[in-house]
Amino acid sequence: MHGLLAQRRHAHFLESVMQVSEAAVSTSPIPLRTQRNTLALIAVCLAAMMFALEISSVPVILPTLEVVLHGDFGQIQWIMNAYTIACTTVLMATGTLADRFGRKRIFIGAIVLFGIASLLCGLAWNSAVLIASRVLQGASGGAMLICLVAVLSHQFPQGAQRARAFSAWGIVLGIGLGFGPIVGGAIVALANWKWVFWIHVGLAVATLALAVAGVQESRDPQARRLDVWGMATLSAAIFGFVWFITQGADGGFTSASGLAILGASAASLAVFYAMETRIAHPMFDFSVFRVRNFSGALLGSVGMNFSFWAFIIYLPIYFQRALGEGPVAAGLSLLAYTLPTLVFPPIGERLALRYQPAFVIPAGLLTIGLGFFLMWAGSRSGHAGALPVLPGCLLAGAGLGLTNTPVTNTTTGSVCAARAGMASGIDMSARMITLAINIALMGFLLVEAVSMRLQAALGVHSADVSWNALASRVAAGDLVPPVAAPFTSAATMGAAHFEAISRAALIHGFGVLMLYGGTAVSVLAVLSFCIFRSKQAQA
Repeated sequence: MHGLLAQRRHAHFLESVMQVSEAAVSTSPIPLRTQRNTLALIAVCLAAMMFALEISSVPVILPTLEVVLHGDFGQIQWIMNAYTIACTTVLMATGTLADRFGRKRIFIGAIVLFGIASLLCGLAWNSAVLIASRVLQGASGGAMLICLVAVLSHQFPQGAQRARAFSAWGIVLGIGLGFGPIVGGAIVALANWKWVFWIHVGLAVATLALAVAGVQESRDPQARRLDVWGMATLSAAIFGFVWFITQGADGGFTSASGLAILGASAASLAVFYAMETRIAHPMFDFSVFRVRNFSGALLGSVGMNFSFWAFIIYLPIYFQRALGEGPVAAGLSLLAYTLPTLVFPPIGERLALRYQPAFVIPAGLLTIGLGFFLMWAGSRSGHAGALPVLPGCLLAGAGLGLTNTPVTNTTTGSVCAARAGMASGIDMSARMITLAINIALMGFLLVEAVSMRLQAALGVHSADVSWNALASRVAAGDLVPPVAAPFTSAATMGAAHFEAISRAALIHGFGVLMLYGGTAVSVLAVLSFCIFRSKQAQA
């Protein structure tokens, strides 16, 4: 009896052990998967922070770079445009390469290159070297950006986890954008401008370790071939248009060289469209624009770059040169412009879930437009400091925070899962293309507005005066009168008088940019709403 009882107890014990073991085996992958997803999310967020810091911390040091590297206004524009054009060039190609060779592998390679490029940027000894280094940094940054979206989509495919992951990504992106200006200003004030770039080297090392440990490898077994000709023609078209806007004022827009560049750019764009609409597996599938929700959301991306992101390149010049603030004070003032992008993305996502992106995205764009008009009104108040324009900065930043995350989720969510990567690539490409073009266009408008005001104020009518060159100097923040200016009143004007006139012209020029940004984004908001509310979108 005792032996039988012992056998039953032994059997019951073995059965319990087996149940516990089976439960452990069945549940053990869940914590491991959760841990890897957490590491991957942190890696993605750090990569997003690097990309965001690169956008928001560099503009605040552009006035310093102009002096240290002996650059001019055109080179200042190209320091930013080299990054955006290179980023645009690799976006779609990165998606194809990641699908074929593995998203983790390409992501890791992009992180390494971004760290190396950041090191080279800090080692630059003149503007040309910095611009070349920025090309490499922009290419690796664009590859990193497209991969991090793919990583998020793969490791958080659906449900609440996906929403939380994209919200965390948006928040960290906002942190980088929000605190980038003060980080850049503080680094310049306390150390050296080189560390604005070198800080990314340490971040790249940390991101690399987390990506190796947490990101799961994934690829598309039916990945399409790399569209080399599509990349080449699109890049040539963008570069040509930006070059025409940036350099056309010097050589003349109607000159033979200017018209040749414009014609070559238009031809490259036409060839790109013809190729992408005829091949079986295009890099840039234009048929996706028939999805009205996608097109409406894409106008949100365009609207943000017609206003907010292009203007941030020049806003530090306004605070530092036109209003006379130092790097740290300018960084603090820029927080009013960028910090709301940290606070409002979760609010924008919740509003999109409740009221649909068809209302939230156009409303966010209109909020950006109202912010720009409020900045313009503040700039005309006659107050010497930055305080009158800060309410408009806050409102514009809030509008961008409301718009950005719903735009990203809507463009990727309005097409089938198999085309989500391509949709994300088009979204990112539209952002970078419009950003590059509008950096150049805003620079042109600023120089033209400053030139007209200088001519009216100085009253000089001389063929010997190069008004574009003089206005470019003033637009870059150089308010000192030229040594050999052929002004009739140069002898009696004095440096202080010339500086006052130049500062007034610079403030007027920025007022023109504020009006342009507010008008452009408001028009795009109306167009976005009309596309969203069309019958096809409702269907």
